[in-house]
Amino acid sequence: MILATDELDELDLKLLQALQRNARSTFAELGAVVGLKPPAVHDRVKRLENKGYLRGYAALLDGKRLGLELTAFISCFTSPETSYDSFTEAVSALPEVLEVHSVAGEESFICKVMTRSTPHLDELLTKLKSIPGMARTKTTIVLSTPFERGGIAVTP
Repeated sequence: MILATDELDELDLKLLQALQRNARSTFAELGAVVGLKPPAVHDRVKRLENKGYLRGYAALLDGKRLGLELTAFISCFTSPETSYDSFTEAVSALPEVLEVHSVAGEESFICKVMTRSTPHLDELLTKLKSIPGMARTKTTIVLSTPFERGGIAVTP
């Protein structure tokens, strides 16, 4: 959990929390949550954006409704001479890859992916294995997702 810092006060944290719940909230709606008038909310949100606390605004899409039935985590084991920048650039260019995480442990990276089916996942794995520096992969298929936070826990 993020606690108030020198840069963030309780109102800032409440605004961040409210924007995570609904990024389409108007400044008036946000003002009702934090007890400020819309111009003051606007100024605070702009300050939070400028300081990098808000990286952007996005719509959360339903992958299954879009035909992406399979979610998996792919552990990528790279060779010692692998250029991490080139490798992550190549992996990130694949549209099925949602996230790339550099990790400690045996593998170098873990990727979260979504595909239409197991044959589609197999095609993706073939593409991944052709990326220079990829030594091998290990795939974990998600059966269900009983909990997904969808944001960062922020408390005043």
